[in-house]
Amino acid sequence: MRPRDRVRAKEFDEKLLCFDREARPLPGIRSGANRGVLIEQLIESLRRVEYAHFIRDEQFDSARADVTADIFDPLRAAVYRMRRGDTDEAFWLVFLFVHFGKHPKDGWRLIRDIYGALGGNEWTWNRVSANPSAFRRWLAASEETLRNDGTSRRFGNHRKYESLNASSPAGTAAVIESYVQWVTPPRTHQQLVEDAHRDAGQHPRAVFDYLYRSMKAVRRFGRLARFDYLTMVGKLGLAPIEPGSAYMSGSTGPLKGARMLFGGNAAANLSANELDTFLNELDSQILVGMQVLEDALCNWQKSPGQFVSFRG
Repeated sequence: MRPRDRVRAKEFDEKLLCFDREARPLPGIRSGANRGVLIEQLIESLRRVEYAHFIRDEQFDSARADVTADIFDPLRAAVYRMRRGDTDEAFWLVFLFVHFGKHPKDGWRLIRDIYGALGGNEWTWNRVSANPSAFRRWLAASEETLRNDGTSRRFGNHRKYESLNASSPAGTAAVIESYVQWVTPPRTHQQLVEDAHRDAGQHPRAVFDYLYRSMKAVRRFGRLARFDYLTMVGKLGLAPIEPGSAYMSGSTGPLKGARMLFGGNAAANLSANELDTFLNELDSQILVGMQVLEDALCNWQKSPGQFVSFRG
């Protein structure tokens, strides 16, 4: 563990024990081993948030935004577009990043070949939002190539049940059409956020919640996809939003982890709403934010007694 992380670990240990003793019982980490693993997962989750901030602030080769380049990275491409004032394209790239994900072996190959139209005219936000049905037709015509040309293109682990089927109501074309409808061009993404501020107020957490709930209109974007998309929008500085809840309702891993933490086992009789409240109380003590708690608990419950590094 790095020196900085050892300091963090000591602070987390003290704060968790204090919370357990003075605020609310945490039976899931009375075991020193379990507590140590949760602390390591908290630190790993913090690193992931800090990495997004690093991307937001770093100087990088413009080739990272070039979909034809092997070193293309959709998040750096989003930052590149944002810095040049093309906010719509930045939001669009974050959406594609979440929808396709990064495969452990194939990397960004799927998003590169879809966004880059297999070397044709790129499917930018302006092009797709102007004519989503044209994207559907292109995808239908390209499905055979995308599946069977000998190049491996797979969705990331969190999106492994998604489909490229252009005719499916749950396929990529339908997902993209519903996203365009959610933004509602000619309204821009920035105007979407401004409208949310008008309706929900100025607090970053209230606006996050408003957008999270409205994004239910996007097909195949359930709890995790909406949470990942909006937290990344916030971390990259595209909008001043942050989650004020871990959104336990509808979750699986995070809900199990929270029940283990506060109830001692994954089947503890604690509701999602109760656990959201408990997690806000805990965060007021350890100050890591809801995304870190959600991510850390999800990974911790998979192996509570022995640290395992999980990559989404």
